[in-house]
This record gives sequence, structure tokens and C-alpha cells, in this order.
Amino acid sequence: MPLRLVFMGTPDFAVPTLLELAGSGRKIAAVYTRAAKPGGRRGLELVPSPVEREARRLGIPVLTPASLKGADEQAAFAAHNADAAVVVAYGLILPKPVLNAPRFGCFNLHASLLPRWRGAAPINRAVMAGDAETGVTVMKMDEGLDTGAMALIERMPIGAAMTAGELHDAMAPAGAKLMARAISELEQGRLTFTPQPEDGVTYAAKIDKAETRIDWAKPWKNVHDHIRGLAPFPGAWCEIGGDRVKVLRSARGEGRGAPGTALDDRLTIACLDGAVRIVELQKAGGKPMRAEDFLRGAPVKAGTRLA
Repeated sequence: MPLRLVFMGTPDFAVPTLLELAGSGRKIAAVYTRAAKPGGRRGLELVPSPVEREARRLGIPVLTPASLKGADEQAAFAAHNADAAVVVAYGLILPKPVLNAPRFGCFNLHASLLPRWRGAAPINRAVMAGDAETGVTVMKMDEGLDTGAMALIERMPIGAAMTAGELHDAMAPAGAKLMARAISELEQGRLTFTPQPEDGVTYAAKIDKAETRIDWAKPWKNVHDHIRGLAPFPGAWCEIGGDRVKVLRSARGEGRGAPGTALDDRLTIACLDGAVRIVELQKAGGKPMRAEDFLRGAPVKAGTRLA
């Protein structure tokens, strides 16, 4: 018999899972998501989260509490009489009364191979670290930070030139199918759990603006992984000719020199042990462009120092 669900999620990454579950005919009693934020022109318009937009299109009731710590919100959550809650990048901490309210518990889709990259930014951190592999994990939530027992895992490679944005777009639909499979196995009484190993734990801290600036004094591979791990958002950046520019895509370059120095007129920039060639970049307030298009309007000669 199909389970009665509550769905909890906010960003684009969560939308495929909502659609997968709703499309299977399961009853979704309510959707919890972040409240609409000011946006649009001059911030005068409230912009709903991607999950809220889809939930309203599907006719599912939407709730946007600022917190779930209060007794009233916890009672309202319990009143849904859900068999299970599905959580995908929701953004709020689930207190113990909320975790325990559904008959079978709360199930989280996490964008890493747990216990590696627990925390807020697992996709970015995996790419920034140069990991060759990642994946999606369905776990039963407990009160810890992504510490719950694992149910299902799907692995996927990270290409050497793959950006965090590209990895995000590959992982979201894969995660949706994995969660749908987990709920199906839960309905059939076949879902089993494995505790997370104690070895290999790493934490994916939220990206801080202070770490987005490119450090050309690092090895070329570190610089390359830093660039693609922050692309397209928030974007790694440097200054070219005094202007702040986001670097969205790079490749290994040829040559050596003082870190931060242009080695040619094609935006090949020296690093500690080699060079990185900038392939795609974006001026402040502009659109992404190929390096050759940028250089037509703002040539960068060999010997130029990038800050």
C-alpha cells in the first residue's frame, strides 16, 4: 500500500525527487520549504523556492515555517499522520519530535557518499577536493549532522573537467530515482539499513565568500579544482586589469612563471607548479563568455599580473 508522505525541500536539487514521488501516485500530504524571499527587480517581489513553485503547481499544500522547534509547529507536523517524511536539502534542523512523528521516520537524500562530505555543500566540496567519485545516499535521519544509518547508495564519477553545476544536474535526477526506490522498498518491508562507518568522515562546510578568491600560488590542479568546484555559483574570482572577474571554466596550461602571471595572450596563468588556462569567465553584471570573446574587448598580454 502506498505510503502517506510529507516532503521537505527547498532548492532546484530537490525538485526532481518531489516530481518523482508525486508522479508515482503517492499521497503527499504536505510540502515544507523555505519561505519566499524578496527578489526580482529591486527586490520588491517575493520569490518562492523552486520546491514551492512545483508543489503549488501540483496542488499540494505548502508550509513555510521559520523553525520547527516550537511545540505548535511540531504538533502541526504530527497532524499530517505521515508514514514517512522525505527530506532533500530542506535547510532547517529537524528536532527529535519531528524526526519521530512519521510512522517509519524521516529519510534524507544526501549528495555524497557518506560519511564523506557530511554537511551543507557536499557537491562543491567534492569537486574542490579533486575527488574522482561521489554519489547520492538515502539515509534514515537521526539528530546528528548527516549521521543516520544508510539505506541505499548510488555512485557516480566526477570528470576531470566537470563543474559543480554539471555534477549537481547529474546527481539531482539520480537521487530522485534512488529515493523513489527507497520508498518503494520501505512500502514492501524490504528496506534495510547500515550504520555509517567511523572512518572516512569529512565535513562539507558552507562556502564562505572569503574562500572564493583564486590563489594562483597554489599548484595548478588545486587552482583548477577550486575554479570548477565553485562554478557556476558562487564563482571563483580574480582581478584582471583592476576589474573583478569570475572564472567559470579552466584547463591545464603550458609553461611556468611567477604565480598569477599571464604566460601568453590566451589567458594562460602561471601557478605554483605549472599553469591554468582560463576557458570561460564572466564580468561583473555580464553574461558568461569564452576567453577568446573576452580578450577581443580586453586583451591580456604576456607578463600581465592577475590579482
